[in-house]
Amino acid sequence: MSETVGRRTPRFRTSLVENSLNAKLLPIVLSVIAGSVDAIGFLGLGGLFTAHVTGNLVILAAHLVSGSGAPVASMLSVPVFVAALGLTRLLAGALERIGFASLRPLLLLQFLLLAGFFVLCASAGPRIDPDATKAILAGMLGVSAMAVQNALVQISLKGAPSTAVMTTNITRFMMDVGDVMLGREPADVAKARDRAMRTWPTIVGFAIGCGLGATCEAAIGLRSLALPAGLALLAVAMGMTTNLEGGRDT
Repeated sequence: MSETVGRRTPRFRTSLVENSLNAKLLPIVLSVIAGSVDAIGFLGLGGLFTAHVTGNLVILAAHLVSGSGAPVASMLSVPVFVAALGLTRLLAGALERIGFASLRPLLLLQFLLLAGFFVLCASAGPRIDPDATKAILAGMLGVSAMAVQNALVQISLKGAPSTAVMTTNITRFMMDVGDVMLGREPADVAKARDRAMRTWPTIVGFAIGCGLGATCEAAIGLRSLALPAGLALLAVAMGMTTNLEGGRDT
């Protein structure tokens, strides 16, 4: 008789978007973080997008075509973002292999990167030369933090909408609204309504984050990065108290 008879094969699960209050609020908090970091970075670091990597591609192409010279941070942001995504996926895979849900460690990693972003910028004063080495390093910490956030939503919050890519969210939301209004199959209408209810809070959260980030940056400069760093710490606390479906099934 095989030794495996009667024995269940270990299986690993990542956390899911559940019906708990924290699970519903966490994507909203993450969207506020992304919006505020993007606005503060854009205003304080010479037009660098930390969460909106597509914007960096546009700026990079525009500078190269016009011959005005591309900012170093914009040139580095895309490969750094891609590398951070890959490393985050490897980290999550390693955690899953040893039986740990990935949400909490990835939230902590994002907080540490945003804290480093804040500390470097705050130590340079309210204003900083975007081409200075410290500014470029700080910006790459911000880009890496947003890469981690993008990855953790895909890996650890199954079913959650993007918390940083609002073009996709707005498109999905409007398509779902159309399906709710025009759909004939009750099951399809119910699915569209559920997706829309999950998506619109992150759109609003990102917009609020942009407004708060821009307002704070205008008032106190890059020290306003204390806002997203503080919210990232809140996200860690929320992740610690969320009832996760994760770890090892034996």
